[in-house]
Amino acid sequence: MSSVHDQAIDYPDTDGQPMGETDWHIDWTLRLRDILKQFYRDQRVYVASDLLLYYHEGVPRDFVVPDGFVVLNCDPRRRRTFKIWEEKLVPNAVFEFTSASTRRNDDVFKPRIYAAIGVPEYFLYDPVGDYLSPRLQGYRLAGTDGYVRIEPDAHDRLHCEQLGLTLELVDGELLLRHAINGDVLLTEADANAREAEIAKREALRLEERNSTMEAELQRLREELGKRPDNELP
Repeated sequence: MSSVHDQAIDYPDTDGQPMGETDWHIDWTLRLRDILKQFYRDQRVYVASDLLLYYHEGVPRDFVVPDGFVVLNCDPRRRRTFKIWEEKLVPNAVFEFTSASTRRNDDVFKPRIYAAIGVPEYFLYDPVGDYLSPRLQGYRLAGTDGYVRIEPDAHDRLHCEQLGLTLELVDGELLLRHAINGDVLLTEADANAREAEIAKREALRLEERNSTMEAELQRLREELGKRPDNELP
C-alpha cells in the first residue's frame, strides 16, 4: 500500500512521448503485448507495454518506460503506472524495440536502470534494421558484472530463462516459442484464426469422408441391384 507521503506525490501516467518511432515499432510493441497476454491468459502474470515504471518512492522523476515487460506471480489487473515499492516486484523480463534514434536510451540509460533495480533479463529487437547487429540481442544479469550477452543456441535462438521462452528471427521477423515444446506463441486473434482454420479443414475432411462413404454405398446398392436373385446372399 502507498504511504501517506507517497499519496501526496503526483506520479504521472504519461511521459508525453510517442509510443514508437515508426509504425513498425508501434506494431511490435502492441503485438508483443498481445502475444504475451495470450500466452499468460488466466495466470497470475502481469504483462504491460509502454507503461511508466517508477523505481524510487517519493521521486517521481525516477521512472523508465519499457516497450514491454512481464512480471511473474503478479496480479494481472490493469494499472496506470507500475511502482516497484508498492508491488514489491520488478519485471522478470523487459523488451525494447529499438531504432537508431533511440539507441543511446535503449543501449545505455535503460540497461543501467534495469540492472540497478534487478531486472534479470532484457531483450533488444530492431524491427527495421536501422542499426542493431544482430537485430535481436538478449542480456542476462550476472551479479556485480552487470548484464552479459546471451549467446544464441544451435538453432540461433536466444533463451529467456525467466519466462521459459526462446526468441528468434525468421526472415527478419521476431518469433517467440515455448522453450520446451517449441510451439510458436500467437496473439489471441492469431490463435482464434488458427483454430477456425483447423475446424474448417476438419469439417472438409469429414465432408469428403462422408461423400466417399455415400458413393461406396451407392456403388454397392447398384451392384446388388444388378445381381440375379439366386446370386443374392
